[in-house]
Amino acid sequence: MIEEVFADVRERMTKAVDAAKESFATVRTGRANPALLQNLQVDYYGTPTPLPQLASVQNQDARSLLITPYDKGAMKGIEQAIRDMPNLGANPSNDGNVIRVTLPELTEERRKEFVKIVKNRAEDARVAVRGVRRHGKDELDALKSEIGEDDVARAEKELEAVTKQFIELIDDAMKRKEAELLEV
Repeated sequence: MIEEVFADVRERMTKAVDAAKESFATVRTGRANPALLQNLQVDYYGTPTPLPQLASVQNQDARSLLITPYDKGAMKGIEQAIRDMPNLGANPSNDGNVIRVTLPELTEERRKEFVKIVKNRAEDARVAVRGVRRHGKDELDALKSEIGEDDVARAEKELEAVTKQFIELIDDAMKRKEAELLEV
């Protein structure tokens, strides 16, 4: 029973850490990265559609991305979605076949803003992990009558250790992203 609770807790905490890492990847660094546009929703014939379903995105060089739409009719929508994207500051251009997105240089002030965004996202991930811990603790408390208080107390200590381990993973990912952002 306790093992089932821990399997569920670990799985959900792993998902929270993975979601945080994906969220960090969408924050722009000094280099162009196709992950920046991974979650971009494009208005495609009135339906919000993820960019990866409409086009391939590749690095052209360190500061530009090359977007090749599968349907040329989607070009205007893709360009508009990129222009409207917050925190990107890029102005896309197209030649009728592909869209080129050149990212402007990041200023020191902009880099610090992005670090704040990453820290906020890391805190959101920590809150999610703590929520999973709370849910796991409630499940363990419900088992008290069946397995005994001593076993539940041991399991709660182990739950705290697991929670600390996952929060450290989030902190490590945040520190890596922060170093990447501040690197000039």
